[in-house]
Amino acid sequence: MIEVLFFAGLQEAVGESKITVEDKNITVKQLKEKLLKTYELPHINQAMIAINEEYATDDTMIENGDTVAFIPPVSGG
Repeated sequence: MIEVLFFAGLQEAVGESKITVEDKNITVKQLKEKLLKTYELPHINQAMIAINEEYATDDTMIENGDTVAFIPPVSGG
């Protein structure tokens, strides 16, 4: 099981701050594709990704028990 955390606009789009995905040994890119089939996430490709609090790229492997965070770009003044 993979725990997926969403922040800011992505959290609003999903309607939850956290979900679980029943999968293991997939890449970040594969997880994104899986999430896009279920949720309307227009800015997921601009989001920074962290796995277990370490930044990751699309080709990083996600293992069972990992926590993946999607952090969209933030603007402010």
